Amino acid sequence: MMNDALEQLTEAIAEAKQITVLSGAGISTASGIPDFRSANGIYAKLDNVEYLLSETYFHKQPKQFWLSFKDIFQLQHADDYKPNEAHHVLAELERLGKQVTIVTQNVDGLHRKAGSKHILEVHGTLDHAFCPKCGGRYPLAYVMEQPVPRCELDQFILKPEVVLFGGRVQHLEEAYEAAAHCDLFMTLGSSLEVYPVKELPYYAARAKRPVTAIVNLQPTSQDDLFDIVIHAELVSVFTKLRERLKPSLS
Repeated sequence: MMNDALEQLTEAIAEAKQITVLSGAGISTASGIPDFRSANGIYAKLDNVEYLLSETYFHKQPKQFWLSFKDIFQLQHADDYKPNEAHHVLAELERLGKQVTIVTQNVDGLHRKAGSKHILEVHGTLDHAFCPKCGGRYPLAYVMEQPVPRCELDQFILKPEVVLFGGRVQHLEEAYEAAAHCDLFMTLGSSLEVYPVKELPYYAARAKRPVTAIVNLQPTSQDDLFDIVIHAELVSVFTKLRERLKPSLS
């Protein structure tokens, strides 16, 4: 059964010119990054995590916010995490000339590290912070130099580029467009529980143009929307896909 689904997905990838990918926590956990919403994740350990990562907390107590933010995201280990086979295969498809749009719920920047170019980070990124006053951007290395990072120009406390609770999800209209106007729509490592990103498969299915596929370890409530459903570990699936897609992939 899984071999049949793998063969279908291999064929869909090979034939597609425009590919849209929705990636969730499952693609990052395969690189060793903890899943916030898992049984052992930060949501299970902290009752008030959504407040600690909120716009309200940042504006009321920005110094304490930064201490909590760095601890929750374990920013001191950010450089330890590397892209895995799924990230690399997606980047290689783009290098081969396919138009690949990645809509990611993750904030770790691993798609960019793998070499993907067209990435819609709907929840923002840990890679930078910015000054609310002048708009200056600062890389993570600068953010980590001091407990509470400040702008070099005006000494304002910086704000992370991660979308905080109470903030607005980014690139949403572009994500909906990408889901509806592609040849292949793939959901990778997402339980499809977080609004509004969970709506993207509906847009793809309603468009009736793309082949739709989901690769996730566990079943989701939206599996019936997809033409191809694979319940397996992502790295294992993409290792097999690489073999099947040869000699196309380098």
